[in-house]
Amino acid sequence: MWYIPIFQRFRQLLQPRRRLAIFEACLIGLVSALAAVLLKSGVGLLGAWRVQTSVLLPAWFVLPGIGLALGFLAGWLVERVAPETSGSGIPQVKAVLARIPIALDLRVALVKLVGGILALGSGLALGREGPTVQVSAALAAQLSRWFPTSPDHRRQLIAAGAGAGLAAAFNTPIAGVLFIVEELLQDFSEFTLGTAILASFIGAVVSRLLGGRSLDLNLALTASKTEFFVQDIPFYLVLGVLAGLMGALFNRGIIASLTVYRRSLRFGLPARVALAGLVSGIIVALLPLAFRDNTGLREILITGEASWSMAAIAFISQFILTLVAYGSGVPGGLFAPALTLGAALGYLVGMGEHSLLLPFGIATGLPITYALAGMGAFFTAVARVPITGIIIVFEMTTDFNLVLPLMIGCATSYLVAEKLAPGSLYDKLLAWNGITIEKAAPAGGIMTNLTAKDVMQQQVETLDTEMPLDEVMQAFARSHHRGFPVVEDSKLVGIVTQSDLLNIRDRNLANDTPLRQIMTTTPMSVTPIHSLSNVLYLLDRYQISRLPVLDGRKLIGIITRGDIIRAEADHLNGENATPRLRPEPSYVVYQTRSPSIGSGRLLVPVANPETAGILLEMAAAIARDRHYEIDCVQVMLIPRHSSPSETEVRTAKSRRLLRQAEVLAKKWQIPLHTQIRVTHDVAQAILETINEQHIDLILMGWKGSTSTPGRLFGDVVDSVIRQASCEVVLVKLGTTPHSPVQTRLIASVPTPHSFNRWLIPMAGGPNSRLAIKLLPALVTLGNDPQIRLAQVFKPSELKPDMSVSEQAIRQLMRRRKLSSTVVALPVQADSVAEGVINLVKTEGYDVVVLGASHEGLLQHAIQGNIPEAIASGVESTVILVRGAINK
Repeated sequence: MWYIPIFQRFRQLLQPRRRLAIFEACLIGLVSALAAVLLKSGVGLLGAWRVQTSVLLPAWFVLPGIGLALGFLAGWLVERVAPETSGSGIPQVKAVLARIPIALDLRVALVKLVGGILALGSGLALGREGPTVQVSAALAAQLSRWFPTSPDHRRQLIAAGAGAGLAAAFNTPIAGVLFIVEELLQDFSEFTLGTAILASFIGAVVSRLLGGRSLDLNLALTASKTEFFVQDIPFYLVLGVLAGLMGALFNRGIIASLTVYRRSLRFGLPARVALAGLVSGIIVALLPLAFRDNTGLREILITGEASWSMAAIAFISQFILTLVAYGSGVPGGLFAPALTLGAALGYLVGMGEHSLLLPFGIATGLPITYALAGMGAFFTAVARVPITGIIIVFEMTTDFNLVLPLMIGCATSYLVAEKLAPGSLYDKLLAWNGITIEKAAPAGGIMTNLTAKDVMQQQVETLDTEMPLDEVMQAFARSHHRGFPVVEDSKLVGIVTQSDLLNIRDRNLANDTPLRQIMTTTPMSVTPIHSLSNVLYLLDRYQISRLPVLDGRKLIGIITRGDIIRAEADHLNGENATPRLRPEPSYVVYQTRSPSIGSGRLLVPVANPETAGILLEMAAAIARDRHYEIDCVQVMLIPRHSSPSETEVRTAKSRRLLRQAEVLAKKWQIPLHTQIRVTHDVAQAILETINEQHIDLILMGWKGSTSTPGRLFGDVVDSVIRQASCEVVLVKLGTTPHSPVQTRLIASVPTPHSFNRWLIPMAGGPNSRLAIKLLPALVTLGNDPQIRLAQVFKPSELKPDMSVSEQAIRQLMRRRKLSSTVVALPVQADSVAEGVINLVKTEGYDVVVLGASHEGLLQHAIQGNIPEAIASGVESTVILVRGAINK
């Protein structure tokens, strides 16, 4: 195009960088002022037409009709063109400044401008200040694309645009700057303040010159009527307390309104906004004429022309109308409603003081002083920006008599609101939409800002109290650890270290001496909320290298000096926490509950009716052996663009499968709980179930192969293996002719000849011992089962050491009375996988049970070791076992 060379040449003339920054700040202030005036004029013209029409025609017909029609148009425009413009706009700007990927450009600015004019002109009880902030920030973001700059400078320009928008909307340049540094960026650097001050000044000046005043008041008249006396101080404290209480309630009401609209009224955005316009129009039609103009209503309150009954009606009606409007998702802000509510509340307190003290001849401040102070106090309680709340009212009135009342009211309301409901409303709105802004730890403060839970190792190798001494010695020999936590019934009861083993060398203890006689029974530990400085103090104080992390008595991790050093190194390298978009959680659409009488819980995800039966039989065998309850979950996947809590799904087929599971559980006399979850991610739903239901063991099916690049067991199973804190049992059902997979349905009776010949490769790791513990329960699925414990040796080994298998046999016989025959079997092969696969194929074993080493099932499979290679190489049923990592 012809203008591109001219534009590029003009841009080159603006260097160096500082001159360009000054020009950009001035340009941002100018366009922000123009946008503010355009939005104010558009809303004013449309609102005046609405009020005039309601006078000429029946208000009960005009006001709801206009609200319905214009609300639908505004909602349709937002939903179709720019969904990011829904709501106030300030939370979206704050998210962008925190580097959350949300669109902010010219498209957003235009849709917010037009949508705001339509929505606010329809009579909805919201303000234009929030939309003005988003429009100005979007225009600044667009300018930063036309004048390419660094990401940090772009953030400062967007913040300057937001401040200029607020300054132009209220004619308050100082408040615009303070809002940036107090709420949006929290940055006091020279460049941020410079661009913000310049843009806010230009925005306020141009807006005032063009007549874009926020409150069309006679400020001289207002100033002459404001008074402040010492005896008023207790009543301003009361005003601050009431504003804090009602502000906290208002914030909760906003979140509740959004929830009701989104989850109870399953309409599209146009229908929700139209409904809000219709309801608002009906309510306003029943109120006095002054309530049809929100700005005019606020002026009546702060000029002292209202009665106490009118102020009370104004507070109640505006409170309700704001919740009705904002929850629909309409493009509108909360600044103006907060100021109106504060004015009504302050007016009521002022009239209350007047009626109490006047009979005693005590001089009192006028209600309008309380109304203006109430504006700042209520605004502070909602937005949690006390300095901005003080300055914004002072700048709008230029009345020094208000400074002390504003300081008392704003400080008190802030403290009360923060005590009742901590956090800014804008942060809560972002959190409600699944966006969490995490603040990085301050420089040099990592030792006090990070906790043990942040850096601990969640994968913990533990030993059992009944483990014999010789197995303990082997565990130390195989591992690089110098100590192990000792658990009993998933609770930490002690710790054993190399020092403990050295101390018993002269005691001549037998090899089968249980670990409980050797361990240290009262180990030092920390909680998840201990700071790193406290952890490091304990490590130095007691001269130890590691500390268990306990939640109650439950072992959830372990922290070492190395973990603290790595955290400090990450901090120095700049790897701090960054904002992240939190995925929407799964949603339970159906569930049943049985009596909770078990000592633990076992989770079985079911999907395929042809394999669900045998998985449930295995789960029942384990549950009977351990006295567990069974949780059966069916997961339904939906598209990413749909909300799990809002999407309608058909659950009839899933419920039939779960009811069949309930029939089997009743037959086995095992408590069974069922649920159906709707989710974007199957693995996420399973992990949420594990955490919510406190699952001790999960039993999952696996098809035996995956086509997903970089995945060993498939997306879902890989994620569960990596992240699940409980024990994991992974089952690949066999395809041999005598396997029940292809011939049984869930309602069928068990097949007795499918699980007779069992092979357990022994490596001696903790998960191998877990496999041995599961074996007595699983072999009950067969008829006269035969168990072989195989140890693989290199062909060069002339005399293989069978001690690991012999210890396992003793463990089986010691802990369970088995009718099965158990034989230790030496196997010569170049690799474990090759030896086991050949043995299965030549001797026809029905089931292979594999326990990974202490490095974990998935990590071992990644390195090409036993589990995945064997599971993929045989046609028999393969059971992979991984121990709990948080216990």
